[in-house]
Amino acid sequence: MPRSANAVDFWRGFALVEIFVNHIPGNVWEALTHKTLSQSDSAELFVFLAGWSLKHVVGPPEDPRPTARLILRLFLRAGKLYAAHMVIVMAAIALLAIGSRVLDNPLMLEWFNASAVFTAPVEAHIGLVLLTYQLGYFDILPLYVVLLFASPFIALLHRHRPALLLPISAAIWFAALVGEITFATWPTEGEWFFDPLCWQFDFVLGFLFARSTGPGGLVRRHLAAIRWVALPIVLFAGWARWAGWEIDPTAAPEPHLLFVNDKSFLTPTRIGHFLLLAALASALWEPLARHLPVAARALSLLGRNSLLVFCIGSLLSLAAQILRFAMRGGMVFDTLVVVCGLGILFAAAAVADWWERPE
Repeated sequence: MPRSANAVDFWRGFALVEIFVNHIPGNVWEALTHKTLSQSDSAELFVFLAGWSLKHVVGPPEDPRPTARLILRLFLRAGKLYAAHMVIVMAAIALLAIGSRVLDNPLMLEWFNASAVFTAPVEAHIGLVLLTYQLGYFDILPLYVVLLFASPFIALLHRHRPALLLPISAAIWFAALVGEITFATWPTEGEWFFDPLCWQFDFVLGFLFARSTGPGGLVRRHLAAIRWVALPIVLFAGWARWAGWEIDPTAAPEPHLLFVNDKSFLTPTRIGHFLLLAALASALWEPLARHLPVAARALSLLGRNSLLVFCIGSLLSLAAQILRFAMRGGMVFDTLVVVCGLGILFAAAAVADWWERPE
């Protein structure tokens, strides 16, 4: 029997669809994703739900997973993600090389920060293995790997000193914002696009809000009031985004990351807006599941197989960018690419679901 839909898988599937569409920049359907009217996007949702899922690995308070098994399982998960990242990065490099040859365009080898692979292959491959060298659009899995390697410490701190987890996480996030502290890249000069010191805060919030005690219990008890507060703020933020109104980074007071919208550092504008939007969106699951059951099951199918779908989607979006560059895009082409790409993702998820189904 097919597995039933649930809210976490549904929203994870929703995030995966938006990530696929947004990773084909310039296509006409990108304007229909929620980032068009939002101060945040699907990245916050994806990482938040990764933290939420940590609750299930840790186990319930009355029957927690033994410490040794918990650490081993989380490290094995991190290793699986690392291996998946290596595979899709190598495939992405091959796609760029093929595209460059077929289109006779050497400049394509410089797309997405890939030039070092071809000009300094020894250093670049060391950097790829160490995660200090990342391709554009393929930089969220390295963040996820770091967060999973850190997750045993998050889980064990919460198990033994639950009151300390949120203050420590918030303090690390705030210090990174004020000091603009992040991870450097090598061999290319630069910084990680997703700063793990800041994005761990989103991950920890997902873990804490998934639980019925502590901050999660507090939010549940006051969720109706939070939604009333969130509604006008989210509407105003949508109008500001639509109108192109935002704080000029050069005019923002110091420390300026506390006042501007910066995705790399997960600034307060982004995480605050995401949390308010999530509070509102959480009310939609039950009506959607009741009135649009096919859509609910379809997106949940993607969410249940998120790693496979994300990896295939990342490569499909890169292939779509190359094809769009060659064909010049347009409404018909963009629609065909997005529909075919999503069809492949749903088919892959369905096959994975069938493969995992008990005999």
